[in-house]
Amino acid sequence: MKPPRASPALPPPPPRRPRISAVLRPGTDDPTPPGEFAAGTGQMASCCPCPPDAVEELAALEASFDRCLAGLHMFFQPIVRPDGSLFGHEALLRSRDVGLPDPGAIIGAAERLSRVDRLGRAVRNTVGRLIGAADPAQGTIFVNLHALDLFDRTLTSPFSPLTKVARRIVLEVTEQGSLEGLADLRYRIAELREVGYRIALDDLGAGPQRTSRLTPLDTDFVKLDMSLVRDVDAHPMKRQLIGAITTMCREHGITVVGEGVETTVEREVLVALGCDLLQGYLIARPGPPFPVPPVAT
Repeated sequence: MKPPRASPALPPPPPRRPRISAVLRPGTDDPTPPGEFAAGTGQMASCCPCPPDAVEELAALEASFDRCLAGLHMFFQPIVRPDGSLFGHEALLRSRDVGLPDPGAIIGAAERLSRVDRLGRAVRNTVGRLIGAADPAQGTIFVNLHALDLFDRTLTSPFSPLTKVARRIVLEVTEQGSLEGLADLRYRIAELREVGYRIALDDLGAGPQRTSRLTPLDTDFVKLDMSLVRDVDAHPMKRQLIGAITTMCREHGITVVGEGVETTVEREVLVALGCDLLQGYLIARPGPPFPVPPVAT
């Protein structure tokens, strides 16, 4: 009887790969819980070890963003009727942090750090408290809203400072912010209107339209981008386009705001073309609450 054949030796098992969720300290193999890194750096490091410079850069950006939020304040720019009487103001984000000196830099940092919701809530809470304490004679307040904030539950919370003054607020949604993939957008717009908000489509004409789910006919206000307004007196095609927009909006009860008005001639042309409201340096520059526009001339 033949002796039983020995089983072939099995190869050693491969080394265990670290969990995807583990964050590696740059230059080591030691997993570190994500909480030990600044928020916003863990997601990148979870895919692959980050170079030390990249981690330090994101940590510095986060520190600058936190300082920005701590010193966040709002300026307001008047919006007037053609006769110069005050209609309201647009609330504009400002920062005292030199690392994030303008709204574009602040929003860019918020997007990179996945903090858009935190920034939006800070802005809306600040505006809500200011408007709640302000004289109603300051009129309607336009507040910029990032597309990602449209479904933020605090927008309709009865405890939110902005919700308490919703009937004085217009939420501006920029035409350049993509709304693709946001389900039930029109249903959400209806919810916001029930609370008392009105809706504006901002920066109309700024470039290729990406807000295919939100059209001027879904809104209460349309704000012409300053690229359309600039030197409108010298460009027949701009005048033709603005005239078509104002005609369509008038037929549907939508208010048109000419934004970025800097010269008397621009103002006169916009009024002649049917713009209902005007905003820009010719009217008044942004300032602390609340700048007073000059007497109509």
